Amino acid sequence: MSMALLTIESLDKTFHSQVRDTHVLDDIHLYIQKGEFVTIIGPSGCGKSTLLKIIAGLDTDYAGVVSLSGEAIEKPSKDKGFIFQEHRLFPWLTVEQNIAAELSLKDPEVRKHVDDFIQLVKLQGFEKSYPKQLSGGMSQRVAIARALLRKPKVLLLDEPFGALDAFTRSHMQEALLEIWQNHQTTMVFVTHDIDEALFLSNRVIVMEAKPGRIKANITIDLPYPRKRSGRSFQELRAKLVGLLEHETPDEEEWQI
Repeated sequence: MSMALLTIESLDKTFHSQVRDTHVLDDIHLYIQKGEFVTIIGPSGCGKSTLLKIIAGLDTDYAGVVSLSGEAIEKPSKDKGFIFQEHRLFPWLTVEQNIAAELSLKDPEVRKHVDDFIQLVKLQGFEKSYPKQLSGGMSQRVAIARALLRKPKVLLLDEPFGALDAFTRSHMQEALLEIWQNHQTTMVFVTHDIDEALFLSNRVIVMEAKPGRIKANITIDLPYPRKRSGRSFQELRAKLVGLLEHETPDEEEWQI
């Protein structure tokens, strides 16, 4: 476990207010290796997004250990890219300017990297377009390119496709999977969608709520590309549904 890129040990998180204290995360232990695609699923209120914000360094009021490459996470940094459900692009900047952000496109090296990432997310021809001229899926591609340009050690994605229609969402899942396979950036992905988790991940973390705990840590040993209609996919899906609803995990049952 000491070789893990991301280490979370004995993590507890409580929100305090004048009315009451809410215990959000309870004794979370999680170890993520470099290059993994790990998806966190669970019911609303189980602390998925809170966990992601702690990993990102956006929330530091907790008990326990959270470290990246052996160093405690104390604040946001370029080592941790974050993709929200909303793309959060600057509306007054073009696609290429949004990807570059604080970096100058006049710098030949920056220009080359921006052009490379535009190609990576397949937005050639839209370099001069503004966010209002883009679809939701295209805007998220810009956000992903902007994050990857900073060469993060881990890319954190908080339901990034939740606001998209079903067709665009499926297309973006395939695009993200291709980016991960080609770029090998470690991904930590939060979703409510079981099919999305099974399609993308090589590991799924199932959480339960009140307070948020890890119920199961499941390796998804299905070859890529995955067929959603395939028997093994559907068997895993049925077991995940049962696990989310009421069942206690049985390690032997997950050998698919």
